[in-house]
Amino acid sequence: MVLPIGTSQRPVLHNGQMEEYVDLLPYNTFHIASTARYFVRVQHPNQLEALMRSPIFQTRPHLVLGGGSNILFANDTYEGIVLKNEISGIEIISQDEKHTTLRVGGGVAWTKLVSYGLDHGLGGLENLALIPGTVGAAPIQNIGAYGAELSDVLESLCAIDLITGARRQMSNAECQFGYRDSVFKRTLQDVFNASVTLKLTNPGNHRLNTTYGLIRRILENRGVQVPTIQSVADAVCLLRRSKLPDPEFLGNAGSFFKNAVMDQLAYDALQAVHPAVPVFSRADGSKVIPAAWLIERCGWKGRRIGRVGVYDQHALVIVNYGSVNSFDVLEFASRVREDVMGRFGIWLELEVRIVSKKSVGSD
Repeated sequence: MVLPIGTSQRPVLHNGQMEEYVDLLPYNTFHIASTARYFVRVQHPNQLEALMRSPIFQTRPHLVLGGGSNILFANDTYEGIVLKNEISGIEIISQDEKHTTLRVGGGVAWTKLVSYGLDHGLGGLENLALIPGTVGAAPIQNIGAYGAELSDVLESLCAIDLITGARRQMSNAECQFGYRDSVFKRTLQDVFNASVTLKLTNPGNHRLNTTYGLIRRILENRGVQVPTIQSVADAVCLLRRSKLPDPEFLGNAGSFFKNAVMDQLAYDALQAVHPAVPVFSRADGSKVIPAAWLIERCGWKGRRIGRVGVYDQHALVIVNYGSVNSFDVLEFASRVREDVMGRFGIWLELEVRIVSKKSVGSD
């Protein structure tokens, strides 16, 4: 089935589409209470044209919100305009013998896109199964898991500049992807990702990535001798469910910290003091130290202070055990970082995005 993204004939924004004082608790997986002064559900790019001409938009900060799975609201009220990306649609735009190219609306749930790919025999997304969030938010931090990243399959995206209103078709190279990084975290923070174009493989042309040890072990235990995109996705889902808490029941924003990345010289110095430190090498020669290992060695895995804690199955995840506020979370995270710094000399970078009263950018 092909779902159209829409045409330019869709109606533009009317004043009635802007809501006021909207509770943001249902829109963030950390389950942090906050309120949006203004809230707009963007279901077509043309809505933004009218919105950007409004006095409210021109005098207030704005925040693009996808699935709310990688953010922490730091204040009781966000004083600006929250733009909820609800642009839908999955559309086949080209096919050849080896590949199918999809254009996907930025508001589509990432899990829905992965299911669509599996149902249609399209490869390239299986290692990214069960990642929360939306398609439009995925390029911002170049989502990745188990040896795969969005940048492996992204061909281009349509970004709308929220300062000028200009639409820009950006190639993979222009997105400047890195480890959990992109140009959208640096010089192009104020954009709205309306759609993403992905190039996926057709049956018979899949390049399965089973290099991650635990995936191989699950496949072996299940007697899978010839892996498929579905069997790899099933293994990934099993791993994620065993290690990561379901935000429906335990509030969290996924990985709170990034893995530590360093050059060979810095790694050699670290390894001389801590011979057991695990490491993964990247194509550019840099070294990646698992932040979960660092945090666990500092005794934080499973530890709680009040209603905030580190998940007992994965040390990268800080969880909300009930009605916690952002101050408690940030204070807890600071103590974790200070301990890792004191023992290993590494200051962990946050992966979660902290949204303050006047923050501008995208989830």
